[in-house]
Amino acid sequence: MHTRFIKTRHAAGFTLIEILIVVAIIGILAAIAIPSYSSYVSRSQIKTAQGDLVALGLNMENARQRTLKYPTTTTTTTEATQNLFNGKWQPAQAADFDYLITQASDTGYVLTAQGKSAKLRTCTLSLTQKNQRTISGCPGVTSW
Repeated sequence: MHTRFIKTRHAAGFTLIEILIVVAIIGILAAIAIPSYSSYVSRSQIKTAQGDLVALGLNMENARQRTLKYPTTTTTTTEATQNLFNGKWQPAQAADFDYLITQASDTGYVLTAQGKSAKLRTCTLSLTQKNQRTISGCPGVTSW
């Protein structure tokens, strides 16, 4: 009794063409996703800076309630702004924005957040005692 068995070998793995197609698809998806994600991160940093400015404005208003006038000190660094309130105000975006009191008098103030990172360097946010808010040069955000 003679039986014939034919062994066939099936190659395991992927062909070079299949691998190239997968790499091309991943490259296309990355080219779409990375700029979107980067824009999302910038917008979230700007929104957080807006919240930091509002919190700083509340500290200014609190100081006015206690003394019947606003602090008249202008600041040139975030640290100086924090020191004005004895460290009670802590910005969440201190790494990406400088928080300054650019105009100060007994009757009013202008608070400014200026972007520090390369993407946000042109971004400037301002808030006054009358809750007037301005924004300029901020990527992906036109109002607040």
